[in-house]
Amino acid sequence: MTAEARPATPSAYRSVDPATGRVLAEFPTAADAEVEQALAAADTAFRDWRARPIEERAAVAARVGELFAERAEELAVIATQEMGKPITEAREEAAFCAEIFAYFAAQGPALAADQALPTPHGTGRAVIQKRPVGVLLGIMPWNYPYYQVARFAAPNLVLGNTIVLKHAESCPRAASALQQLMDEAGVPAGIYTNLFASHAQIAEIIADPRVQGVSLTGSERAGAAVAEIAGRNLKKVVLELGGSDPYVVLDTDDVKESARAAFATRMGNTGQACNSNKRMIVTAGIYDEFVAELTRLAEALTPGDPAEAVPGTFAPLSSRAAAETLAVQIREAVEAGATLHAGGRLLEGPGAYLAPAVLTGITPGMAAHHQELFGPVAVVYRAADDDEALALANDTPYGLGGAVFSTDPDRARRLAESLEAGMAAVNAAEAEGAGMPFGGVKRSGYGRELGPLGMDEFVNKRLLYVADGPASED
Repeated sequence: MTAEARPATPSAYRSVDPATGRVLAEFPTAADAEVEQALAAADTAFRDWRARPIEERAAVAARVGELFAERAEELAVIATQEMGKPITEAREEAAFCAEIFAYFAAQGPALAADQALPTPHGTGRAVIQKRPVGVLLGIMPWNYPYYQVARFAAPNLVLGNTIVLKHAESCPRAASALQQLMDEAGVPAGIYTNLFASHAQIAEIIADPRVQGVSLTGSERAGAAVAEIAGRNLKKVVLELGGSDPYVVLDTDDVKESARAAFATRMGNTGQACNSNKRMIVTAGIYDEFVAELTRLAEALTPGDPAEAVPGTFAPLSSRAAAETLAVQIREAVEAGATLHAGGRLLEGPGAYLAPAVLTGITPGMAAHHQELFGPVAVVYRAADDDEALALANDTPYGLGGAVFSTDPDRARRLAESLEAGMAAVNAAEAEGAGMPFGGVKRSGYGRELGPLGMDEFVNKRLLYVADGPASED
């Protein structure tokens, strides 16, 4: 990338408090010279970083994890101010990042160890070696400004890859805090570089021969655009895109408690999670009571300050624009024949508050049936039996995760086994943990992060074969 191509452009990186609409900070978009400097530094640093023992890289990752734990409150405040995450959830996100780095620091050397293979005719020695590939570009979203970065960065730093990180334009303060944390943890210069790049610059970075792969978490549209550029340039891509996860309740001993659990899951991060339970599928015998309890829960909530996270309140969405978009989707669903039982109102004022909604009566002919409703909307479907529940669960272009609940675990497992998803859970909303792989199928993307599979994406799985030498002479 040549430095003379473009001057610095007006900033697209703005930190806005979604609770008040107040602009907190602005950051200039990188000039082309900064982009070139970042790529050159990452490429140069890779030579030294990959040559270090993996145990040394793991020790640095362990220190990153320790700082996440030590600075959980500071990081949480930034996330709450920048994208409206309830402060308690923001603290939990920072703590989870500490767990992720600790996991890969502890498990990484074993996960990346050589794997012996039987050889042809039993001669010689053969191993599969896991070696880093070079500079990687990470394109990260705003909804989990630390966690999304951690699950990409941790395994790759331990492997020996170097990272150029382009964060979401709406969370530059979180991005800057991450860079400072990496620096203070002892991550050498050039190994992890935050870059406030423009979309045009990102296209050029992907095409740059020094870059060996791209990981994107974001929208389906963004994923398709990045994959197209990467494909033209023969670059490996990992994509974690949208989701419309089914949450199937076949039966329960306590309908109200099951509805409360489902609603709490849906309201996590104010409904702004890719693997949230966006479609609740409930069998006919418990459907009416389930919907009634969801409606009661939604109507009882009032808007609140995410920095206080008082029980019985709801937080804003990430931006006023996001709230307005969701309000339009809800209105269009109702106009098409769906029933709005509660909420769905966009509150007045500069904040990004939308009253949590409960929707039923969505049918396959409606746009909302295949859309991802990214916010506090509980969509409930009635299923006559297990077969209809499964058909509804799989009737989506997405395939990230899914959950099935029943008092009979075998019944729930049979249905979960047939879910077209990258992750399926029985009698749990999800299986979340640093050691649990995360990723989807269909239009939810491809590739995996976290767990042992998180070490297997951006790696050269090299075969090394050593033939038997000539017999020695006595």
